[in-house]
Amino acid sequence: MTERSRGDDGTPGTAADSGASGQAAAGGGSGSGRRATRLLRRAAGLLRWTSLRLRLVVVFALVALTAAVSASGIAYWLNRNTVLDRTQNAVLKDFRKSLEDSTRSLPLRPRCSELQDAARQMAAGPQNYTVLLIGLDREGKECAATTNKDLLTLRTVPQSLRNAVDQVRPVDESNHFAHHLYWQRNEVEDVPYLVAGAKVIGGGPTGYMMKSLATERQDLTSLAWSLGIATALALVGSALLAQAAATTVLRPVQRLGYAARQLGEGRLDTRLRVTGTDELADLSRTFNRTAERLEQRVEELSAREAASRRFVADMSHELRTPLTAITAVSEVLEEEADSLDPMIAPAVQLVVSETRRLNDLVENLMEVTRFDAGTARLVLDDVDVADQVTACIDARAWLDAVDLDADRGVMARLDPRRLDVILANLIGNALKHGGSPVRVSVRTEPEERPDTAERAEAGERAEPPEGAADEGAADEGGRLVIRVRDHGPGIPEEVLPHVFDRFYKASASRPRSEGSGLGLSIALENAHIHGGEITAANHPEGGAVFTLRLPMDASRLSEGAQRADGGTSGGGDEGAEGGR
Repeated sequence: MTERSRGDDGTPGTAADSGASGQAAAGGGSGSGRRATRLLRRAAGLLRWTSLRLRLVVVFALVALTAAVSASGIAYWLNRNTVLDRTQNAVLKDFRKSLEDSTRSLPLRPRCSELQDAARQMAAGPQNYTVLLIGLDREGKECAATTNKDLLTLRTVPQSLRNAVDQVRPVDESNHFAHHLYWQRNEVEDVPYLVAGAKVIGGGPTGYMMKSLATERQDLTSLAWSLGIATALALVGSALLAQAAATTVLRPVQRLGYAARQLGEGRLDTRLRVTGTDELADLSRTFNRTAERLEQRVEELSAREAASRRFVADMSHELRTPLTAITAVSEVLEEEADSLDPMIAPAVQLVVSETRRLNDLVENLMEVTRFDAGTARLVLDDVDVADQVTACIDARAWLDAVDLDADRGVMARLDPRRLDVILANLIGNALKHGGSPVRVSVRTEPEERPDTAERAEAGERAEPPEGAADEGAADEGGRLVIRVRDHGPGIPEEVLPHVFDRFYKASASRPRSEGSGLGLSIALENAHIHGGEITAANHPEGGAVFTLRLPMDASRLSEGAQRADGGTSGGGDEGAEGGR
């Protein structure tokens, strides 16, 4: 009589071996966990640089994949154990019963033919397994009867299983049988088998059997494929769901972004259509309220700015009539200064100079008003730049103080009056605040501008042309470069960013000067309307350098331009302070 007992290999030592293997696996798992954590951190870092839609899809997919893999793994494990345990229990139960029934009628020492018949009888059962019976015949020789010599022989039975089957256990109250039924799973040529063995108690034969588990493996493989397909479908479904969720969430965000760009471009009437009561709807309402308040505020500021410009223009215009009369009287007083009382002459001279200064200030204010209102226009003509610079210097009696380096024949299509204003302010500023000699050089350069980084290193301040609608077109034909350098102390670094600001005074101890503080600002505006620029820097050898860059042909910028009304040149203030 036999009794069934279980174990993966049928030996007591297996438990210890398994424990050692488990510890090794745990150590490897710890290292793998750290590597997985590092990979997840890197993946999270990469996700920060991707779009929100992709992040939503990836997160949904990871969650769905984790859930599907976990559910599939648990389902596969439970089904695997159920299938194998059910098959294994049925086979072992049948083998135990068949061994007991087939050997009951055998003699204590059966012949080999009798063992063979008993083996065939056992193998013919419903479980269809291979049987090996080993016993001693009447002559004391060992006889091995097998139903498949190629598959199951004594040599193919694992030694650990044979040792466990042959082991005699002491019989006591906790163990009623000296021998037990042992089993284990093996693979033979990549085919899984269940191998079991037991010894008939009382000196009977020892029986072994092998049962193929190929059918069960096939069923489990089919189950694994089914679970894998289900996992893939779940992953695809989650991606589609994430896409739908991302579209639902991101569409209002995209509309908000588009509206913000429209608002940033100056379209202050931009509004969002609000539907729903969720957080995105609240955000859209907040955007609409903000845009409405911003529009109101900008309208108020624009109205105030327009009123200020009108006030300055009207004031300047109204001052011109009395100034004309005052100027005429001051000129008469200046002519009669030699015949006046010596005590009165200084006062007369002060009135004459301040009247001229006030007249220049009014003219400059009117010119600034034209720029602010956008009514300034170019009146272009073909200009010989060297002759134009010479005429500007000669008209102001600066020939002895200015060194001109310009080749004749450099022709440019510019507004001569505005070019004269620019040159007068730059040269006058250099003579007043710099040091002699003042050097003016005229050069040309190709279409490509000097490297902005090099100019930044030189400390120049580049002002982008505001009036240039098609600057690339203005660059055609090259650019005119006029540099005005003095030999004075230079411009303090903290003043450089402000030299073109209106009414800027570099020193609080000089609140008054002969200039109005608008000269350099007007020069810069005149350069911008040509599509050019003016930069200021300090020369490495000392002194300040103002660089004027203008297109050789500004006709493209003046298409459709009309002559400005009240053609006052506004070119006074030749010696403007300009922030120096």
